[in-house]
Amino acid sequence: MMNRKIVELDELTKIVSKLKSQGKKVIHCHGVFDLLHVGHIRHFEVAKKFGDVLVVTLTQDKYVKKGPHRPAFTGKLRAEAIAALGCVDYVAINKWPTAVETIKLLKPDFYAKGVEYSKFSDD
Repeated sequence: MMNRKIVELDELTKIVSKLKSQGKKVIHCHGVFDLLHVGHIRHFEVAKKFGDVLVVTLTQDKYVKKGPHRPAFTGKLRAEAIAALGCVDYVAINKWPTAVETIKLLKPDFYAKGVEYSKFSDD
């Protein structure tokens, strides 16, 4: 069954633009989110409190550098797991190794990362 929350990045760009034109505040989270855990879920829940719509983008499998045999789950499966969360409105798989170009494309009102990514260079 296809999940309507999972969209291509180009489609997500259009969706975000439309939502912002309606006055909605858009929050963007980005990461690998392999082996989804409660820390990820709490991060999404807190991020969602800063706006109306939470969009999550995922690092493509070929750019994941978490060690051998990673990611454990494909991008499609990671997207499906994240889309199952009630606090997440849209999920897309990123085209680039980092979120920088995606942030420029989406122009979210807020970009939310965990404290372990306090330096911009960490993405």
